[in-house]
Amino acid sequence: MATLIWFRTDLRTQDNPALSAALSEGAAFALFMPAPGQWRRHGDAPIKIDFWSRNLAALATGLAALNVPLKFAAVQDWSEAPAALADFCRRHDIRSVHTNAEWGLNERRRDQAVAARLAGDGIAWTQHHGATLLPPGTILTGKGECYKVFTPYARVCRERLASAPPRPAPAPRAQAAMPAPADALPDARAMLGDAPPPTDDQRALWPAGEDAAQRRLDAFIDASLDDYQDKRDVPGVDGTSRLSPYLAAGVISPGACLRAALAANQGEIDSGRAGARTWITELLWREFYLHLLAAHPALSMHRPMRAETDAVPWREAQQDLRAWYEGRTGFPIIDAAMRQLAAIGWMHNRLRMMTAMFLSKNLLLDWRKGEAWFMSRLIDGDLASNNGGWQWSASTGTDAVPYFRVFNPETQSAKFDPDGRFLRRWLPELAELDNRSIHAPSDAQRQACGYPPRIVDLRESRLRAIEAYAGVSRGVTTR
Repeated sequence: MATLIWFRTDLRTQDNPALSAALSEGAAFALFMPAPGQWRRHGDAPIKIDFWSRNLAALATGLAALNVPLKFAAVQDWSEAPAALADFCRRHDIRSVHTNAEWGLNERRRDQAVAARLAGDGIAWTQHHGATLLPPGTILTGKGECYKVFTPYARVCRERLASAPPRPAPAPRAQAAMPAPADALPDARAMLGDAPPPTDDQRALWPAGEDAAQRRLDAFIDASLDDYQDKRDVPGVDGTSRLSPYLAAGVISPGACLRAALAANQGEIDSGRAGARTWITELLWREFYLHLLAAHPALSMHRPMRAETDAVPWREAQQDLRAWYEGRTGFPIIDAAMRQLAAIGWMHNRLRMMTAMFLSKNLLLDWRKGEAWFMSRLIDGDLASNNGGWQWSASTGTDAVPYFRVFNPETQSAKFDPDGRFLRRWLPELAELDNRSIHAPSDAQRQACGYPPRIVDLRESRLRAIEAYAGVSRGVTTR
């Protein structure tokens, strides 16, 4: 008899509670279940799927050092998972399956169906918490409900984590060699389907594997943590960790990130170095959105947290939407951000807020169109974080920005990219403009540079958005 670790978005050997538990029971296999049809339905980006593929290769090497053969059972979608897993368990005499929990609605339904199928076959099913610092459902208000406001939620988290910081899962030890060999890695093209693969330059920006993730974490802690609170909003400098793809794929654990921040801050979670405190807060925002996703399944179906905002009279303006997609809105910071996304599969977080607010408010286009576009392009596309960020910017979510707050992209650009470094990197046609003009070129400068006119008037579009949202609040909408 053997045990099984079913890998999903936890592509690591270190600090992996499901793997540690499986190995503690005896002879263990590892399984990954490619599901290209499901990924397409979820709108996952080709660059993200390619990143999974490359990390699977690194994972296979790590597991080989532990004498754990990595096997594959391809399915088209999650409806095939129960039968595929049951068949694998039967063929390999598996009597116990360990996984790390996932919180999207489709994933939860999949796991419920799998657990029921395995129970019928007499196979134990155990889920662990490898994706969060604290298990969803354990941080509750006095009424026993999930927090909907970040500040009190974060306060409780800090208190809990200060008294009992998460310990890493036991380091896995190599087991005796297994008679069954590892499977050949799935062909990356098969995982991508018809989507074009990323370029070598794109891949080089995001090296795969736990060692690469750890090097990135170490470099951030050593070189950037102290200045994080000041530089994290400046897109023209390398002031963020850029660990989000590794967290989204589970190549590094949130616990490892928190422990690194605490070690750099003498164990303090609420005092000490400002940069460490600020980064810990960002880790807690990630945690907050995961806990909300677990508590509110409707978020997985792209429903707004504030139900009344479903009545916002979103415009149907395909030309404006296409201009936003392609980075030709006529607002330099918006266009530069969208070009960054297209080029490297990642966007600076401050720019995610700007571009999301511009789409949902200045253009008054349904935030879900932007949410889906981001997922189709982001290497770090994560349902909870992407949905949470979009609903924050669109004022449809819990603890979201007030609807009457609308970023001015030109003043935001001047504030966070004062010397135009980021703009010049992604909008070379504007590179010769001075540091003031580059944020809001004149009509003559646009014509000379071949840069498009603004597709919307900022003042008028702001007032239009406020009236649309205010009408919903009053129970008056027009479509």
